Amino acid sequence: MSHKQQGFSLMELLIVMVILGMLAGIVGPTIWKHLSKAQDKTAKTQISQFESAIDTYRLDMFKYPSSLDALINNTSNSPKWNGPYLTKRMPKDPWGNEYQYKKPGDEGRDYDLYSFGADGQEGGEDDIVHWQS
Repeated sequence: MSHKQQGFSLMELLIVMVILGMLAGIVGPTIWKHLSKAQDKTAKTQISQFESAIDTYRLDMFKYPSSLDALINNTSNSPKWNGPYLTKRMPKDPWGNEYQYKKPGDEGRDYDLYSFGADGQEGGEDDIVHWQS
């Protein structure tokens, strides 16, 4: 009488689990590193788009906006406002935080525009700032 085996043995399942764990341990960090670089590039690209919008606002209004909201809404009720200067609502940075805008900026800059980066905290080497992009 022949008895056919149905399913996998516990040993076969354990071997497959060990192999999958090893693959995840090797591939996971590489994927995470590429994801981090992509988030940095996205933040730099968005900051560049904000800079263009801020420059266009300045050309129309002869001053820098008081907030990033002024790029979308005519907060000053000025007839010179020719916006919206951004086509969509104000995006968040790739880590889900608000972009930071300060006018006037530090160290004699007209304004500062930056993201706190992955840690969401001001300071540190993960901050992405417009004057270094």
